[in-house]
Amino acid sequence: MPRRLQPRSAGTKGPPGTTAAASEAASRPHALASGDSPASAKPLLRWDEVPDDFVECFILSGYRRLPCTAQECLASVLKPTNETLNFWTHFIPLLLFLSKFCRLFFLSGRDVPFHHPWLLPLWCYASGVLLTFAMSCTAHVFSCLSLRLRAAFFYLDYASISYYGFGSTVAYYYYLLPGLSLLDARVMTPYVQQRLGWHVDCTGLIAAYRALVLPVAFVLAVACTVACCKSRTDWCSYPFALRTFVFVMPLSMACPIMLESWLFDLRGENPTLFVHFYRRYFWLVVAAFFNVSKIPERIQPGLFDIIGHSHQLFHIFTFLSIYDQVYYVEEGLRQFLKEPPDAPTFLGTVGYMLLLVVCLGLVIKKFLNNAEFCSKK
Repeated sequence: MPRRLQPRSAGTKGPPGTTAAASEAASRPHALASGDSPASAKPLLRWDEVPDDFVECFILSGYRRLPCTAQECLASVLKPTNETLNFWTHFIPLLLFLSKFCRLFFLSGRDVPFHHPWLLPLWCYASGVLLTFAMSCTAHVFSCLSLRLRAAFFYLDYASISYYGFGSTVAYYYYLLPGLSLLDARVMTPYVQQRLGWHVDCTGLIAAYRALVLPVAFVLAVACTVACCKSRTDWCSYPFALRTFVFVMPLSMACPIMLESWLFDLRGENPTLFVHFYRRYFWLVVAAFFNVSKIPERIQPGLFDIIGHSHQLFHIFTFLSIYDQVYYVEEGLRQFLKEPPDAPTFLGTVGYMLLLVVCLGLVIKKFLNNAEFCSKK
């Protein structure tokens, strides 16, 4: 991408030899950006006509002006800007997941009512999925209200992803872990049984996991939010790589499922879980690739400004990964309801989520109150 140009001041003249009319024409986009133009003339801006914090790598055009009103932000979702498909690639999945969870809670035909304690982990998980898509839509639509509000919306976006990651761990803990056969050596894969002759005793490891998984996931959720908020500062040279890495960390909470698939016959015992689990991680790898590489706009800057740039592809593959995750969480719920162990407690599910909301709120407040983290222009 070309080097960032310095914005012109009001009295800056054009290059030597330019006429007054040419200088006026050259400065007109900046007048539009500052809000001096009539409401009917609000063209999209190029990368060198907006503050640095708005500039996306290799995206040269399609930027909305700053500041916009809330009405203008909402109207922009129907216009071709470089944020339009960022909104729709998460708003449509939000509606799909809202419909899915409504069917699970209210139209599933189960004897368990929607407020039963057995469904508390599903409520935690569903709230995380819906919140992360809703916050992503909000951040992309209203990011041009002001620089401070842009930072606030994206901080909330990072916090919602951490909230979703922790909600996923709660669902794993109650619905998937009890149904795994990690303690039954009779269902080990033939390769492990015959070739290696291993005798695996996972009792201690599983007990440690059960005791530590929720506290560790809680700490990781807060730490990931702090790291991603810091990635918006000037000192961070590789913000997209950092954000991708820190959100891979909570995915390690699914390690018992991974262990089950390596050492035990998960494909034979639970093919639904096996297929959806590994397909989910394939989608996540693809999403991470686009988020870090900035392909295809890196190859041809300017060609994919409106349609087809990496963040839109990142959104699509993230949706596919969560789509698969919902299916194997639902399968875990079915197995859980057949022979439910001890009922989940309110403090062990919703209580944890509420405490996390408080902690994430304090993190965002700290960053917004620190001028260093809102000064990037």
